[in-house]
Parts: sequence; C-alpha cells; structure tokens
Amino acid sequence: MTRRSREFIHEGKYAAEVAVDLIEDDTAWSPYLSPDDTHKLDTVRLALRRGDVAEAAKHGRVFELTPVAAK
Repeated sequence: MTRRSREFIHEGKYAAEVAVDLIEDDTAWSPYLSPDDTHKLDTVRLALRRGDVAEAAKHGRVFELTPVAAK
C-alpha cells in the first residue's frame, strides 16, 4: 500500500516541498520511499544547493527563506 506524503528539503536560503509516495508493507523497513522518489529528492537537493530554482521547481514548490530578526 502507498500513501501520499510531502518531504521538505532545506538548502541554504531555499526550501522545497516535494510530493512523494511512502510505501507501507509488513517489513521492518516500512514506510519507505521508492528509488524514483529518492532520486527526485536528491535532484531537488542538488539543484537547491547550486541555486538552480527552476530545476528544483520542476519537482515541487520552492520557497526562498528570509531571516527574521529577534526582538
């Protein structure tokens, strides 16, 4: 059985929300990601690391993080 989930990736001043399918079964490794979803997360992580927002946005929503000063 699979269920839809979201993974968040943070690299530098960017974060991405990527939809993945978690695979659930009766093994001790459950829930786990498919190799395709794992590759997708790695692709997004590397794209954010090099600042390639357009590539990361092909796989999910991308956010630019802004620091907030503490009072």
